[in-house]
Amino acid sequence: MAPRVLISDKISPASIQIFTDRGIEVDYKPDLGKDRDALAEIIGQYDGLAIRSATKVTSKVLAAAGNLKVIGRAGIGVDNVDIPVATQKGVIVMNTPFGNSITTAEHAIALLLALAREIPAADQSTQAGKWEKTRFLGVEITGKTLGLIGCGNIGSIVADRAIGLRMKVIAFDPFLSHERALTLGVEKVELEDLLARADFITLHTPLTEKTKNILSADSLNKTKKGVRIVNCARGGLVDEMALRAALDTGHVAGAAFDVFSTEPATENILFGHPHVICTPHLGASTMEAQENVALQIAEQMSDYLVRGAITNAVNFPSITAEEAPKLRPFIMLAERLGSFAGQLTETGIASIRITYQGEAAHMNTRALTSSAVAGLLRPMLADINVVSAPSIAKERGIVIEEMTSEADGDYDALITLAVTTESMERSVSGTVFADGKPRIVDIKGIKMDAEFAPSMIYVANEDRPGFVGGFASLLGDAGVNIATFALGRHSQGGDAIALVQIDGDVSEAVMAKVRALPQVRLAKVLAF
Repeated sequence: MAPRVLISDKISPASIQIFTDRGIEVDYKPDLGKDRDALAEIIGQYDGLAIRSATKVTSKVLAAAGNLKVIGRAGIGVDNVDIPVATQKGVIVMNTPFGNSITTAEHAIALLLALAREIPAADQSTQAGKWEKTRFLGVEITGKTLGLIGCGNIGSIVADRAIGLRMKVIAFDPFLSHERALTLGVEKVELEDLLARADFITLHTPLTEKTKNILSADSLNKTKKGVRIVNCARGGLVDEMALRAALDTGHVAGAAFDVFSTEPATENILFGHPHVICTPHLGASTMEAQENVALQIAEQMSDYLVRGAITNAVNFPSITAEEAPKLRPFIMLAERLGSFAGQLTETGIASIRITYQGEAAHMNTRALTSSAVAGLLRPMLADINVVSAPSIAKERGIVIEEMTSEADGDYDALITLAVTTESMERSVSGTVFADGKPRIVDIKGIKMDAEFAPSMIYVANEDRPGFVGGFASLLGDAGVNIATFALGRHSQGGDAIALVQIDGDVSEAVMAKVRALPQVRLAKVLAF
């Protein structure tokens, strides 16, 4: 029986031909996605579901999707899909992470030029019959400095276009190597330097805990007077209230936004300001981009339904059904080792070396490496997945090295992840015991035995009397319960590490007190 696919959003009809050419039956119902109850009633008939942003694939829809094998999102964001439930049901969720890149980059450049020459306001004035030629005194972009916050796929395209317009481009991106920056023709800088030097700032980073309000009131105060800001990336990267205040004082000369903290944005603090340009999230809205993502998702879904190939999956690596049961706990281990290192890494990553020993050396190391790299980069790059992670790392000039060897030591299978940055190297090793649970067994040469947990505290300290008591007392006084406490050290009085599982969350105020303990060198909250 031929696979059946439902298209529940408005996707380019050209995608239908790709499905039918592969022998897949297609029902095109572009308005169905707006009615969750109606979608839930019929979704059980289909093997695949192709969507854009209008369709909400909730747990209720997935509960009714008895035959569903794959969900394909024509675009990047998959926040309209309940991914944990889809994963639990074994439904692959795919997206098209690179289909909108050129279109979004071009929109950023268009807004930059419109902002520099006040084109929307001049157009409105002229069409009103005012002819206010002396009112609209713009600025040239030639010779000006453009600061990119984020220099990945879209940011690098913006850099290329801006260099063509004879701008000087500087970029802040912890994952951009100096070699990649040199290739792009941009200067890699720290955020403080970018704020002080840039005449224009454009944002090209996902919204994460680290990037939320990256342009805060404090950051905006550090910018050059007269700076102009463009955001076509994500709402929430800029503190809109603080930006409005900076616009009112004239410190920020203008802003052009395609994305907002709340969307659809029917009202916003930036609306109505004479030096603000707003568009309704048009970054991906070109005929070419819509066609590209539609064709791409049809190809990916067809390959999976017909041949079992998995491309750009956000919730599953590329592995065969035969190797999945044994590989799955090691995929979790690799991802969490990467996440551990990523959450502790603050500076640009130069290289990643992953060593597989014993049984791990004979597994699907490509899937394991993809999982490790995705875990490593995800704290900064929220939209990354296990398939796209290696190419995104390569795009940023990060060298990935795999090594294999036979078992050597106490473990039948061991994975070691070493991350080299501009200033240091960090390594962490882990294994999977008979209970199927991943464990950390070594951090920077210090032996450990710690399971991963949702909330943990990592502490690097000097092995001196009083640390454990002082640390535990601080948490106890704050009402934070310790579930497990793993300790390790190089030698008596030397470097030591504590990895502590806690129940619930711990406040930044408590962590500040932990960092103030005389034995503590580094303390950080980790989440897995």
